[in-house]
Amino acid sequence: MNKIVETKKSKGLSWPTLIPGTLIKRYKRFLADVTLDTGEVVTAHCANSGAMKACAAPGRRVFLSYHDNPKRKLKYTWELIEMPTSLVGVNTNVPNRLVRKSIEEGLVDEVAGYDTIRAEVNTGNGSRLDLMLEKGEDEQCYIEVKNCTLVTDTIACFPDAVTTRGRKHLVELQRLVSEGHRCAMFYLIQRMDARLFKSADHIDPLYGNELRCAQKNGVEIIVYDTVITYEKIILGNKVPYSL
Repeated sequence: MNKIVETKKSKGLSWPTLIPGTLIKRYKRFLADVTLDTGEVVTAHCANSGAMKACAAPGRRVFLSYHDNPKRKLKYTWELIEMPTSLVGVNTNVPNRLVRKSIEEGLVDEVAGYDTIRAEVNTGNGSRLDLMLEKGEDEQCYIEVKNCTLVTDTIACFPDAVTTRGRKHLVELQRLVSEGHRCAMFYLIQRMDARLFKSADHIDPLYGNELRCAQKNGVEIIVYDTVITYEKIILGNKVPYSL
């Protein structure tokens, strides 16, 4: 559990040392072959279970991190890809960390005023949500964070693949709201070229229907983009949404 301290200045998350290369292909969801600038071909871990339809084009410039951990089978992790209109963060471990850090720094106005924050909270029924904010002994706010990388003509969409797990989270948030808790879905767009957020009904209409149901039942929707450089990623601006 961490205390929330309002700084109003984002420090963001620094990338590990980035190693440039060219994407050969992404396959089996969690693997990507990359030709490094040195000419060496490596297989990197792709920490993203989505379809990555808008950010996995072969031949694109990509950036990897290196992890010299003897327990790891793959030493490289795919972090960024250069797309025509933006750098895009593909590592889905980043959004939870960035959102948590940004809330701790008092940068998310929608959930300001809480005292502490906890991650990976078990809510019962076999469910686990990403964050829980607390104020005093009786006031909680549950937040589920989703990574968004699918952007077409400045419209960001989620999900980029059918997600039964995502629908389960929406159902759980609605249950918690019915018990008197505050709940929110936080969509973090890991790129800089989105002007509007929508549910991807053309990919997973059941998710879209559940999201609209969740909003009607009191689950709040929060959408932010990011500012990405080769040094760090920080929370960007609020993005309007149309469900």
